[in-house]
Amino acid sequence: MDDLFDSLPYYDDDLDKFPHLKQKVDQEFARQPKPPATPIPLSPHPSNYLLSNHPHLAAELERIEAHKPFPALDTLRYQLPEPTSNPGTDAEWDAALKNARAQLEHQHARQTNLTLLQKYGPNAWRIHNHLLEATAVQTERALEELRQLTVDVNRERKNNQDRLGQQLTTLETRWTELISSVLQIEMANVALDAEIERLNKKEADLAGM
Repeated sequence: MDDLFDSLPYYDDDLDKFPHLKQKVDQEFARQPKPPATPIPLSPHPSNYLLSNHPHLAAELERIEAHKPFPALDTLRYQLPEPTSNPGTDAEWDAALKNARAQLEHQHARQTNLTLLQKYGPNAWRIHNHLLEATAVQTERALEELRQLTVDVNRERKNNQDRLGQQLTTLETRWTELISSVLQIEMANVALDAEIERLNKKEADLAGM
């Protein structure tokens, strides 16, 4: 299927040749609605579907909307409270002992994590940074290829439109020449018809003498 072109923006220069057309185009653009000066604000309330399975997120959004301060960190888990009574009941000492054991295990887990981080963390971050750099290089390469593709497409469009524009100009010039020739032939035919009519009239006058 042949391509159809209704305009050749790289070749057409009617706006430069006819300033009044450019003025009309500018007026038409001026009548178009302008985009808002400020972006459309997002909905203050997210969809209920997003929050239906996340009650903690919904509570946090409600806290932010109410302009309430962020709750202070709970430091009880890092403390070793003694029994409130003196000398303390067996239940209170048992709870304090369980709390101490839990915190000891927590500190042990933290120490283990720090040891693993010191041993494997640097290499993990190096690998992660290497992957990020490789991704950045691929993205930049893809962007450069896309830019070059855009330039090639625009160059091809310009060349095609210049070629088609020259063909149209040649055809338009030929059409004008043919119209001029047709007009000249029609004028010559009118002149010949008038001459024939004059000669016929003259012949009739001579025959009547």
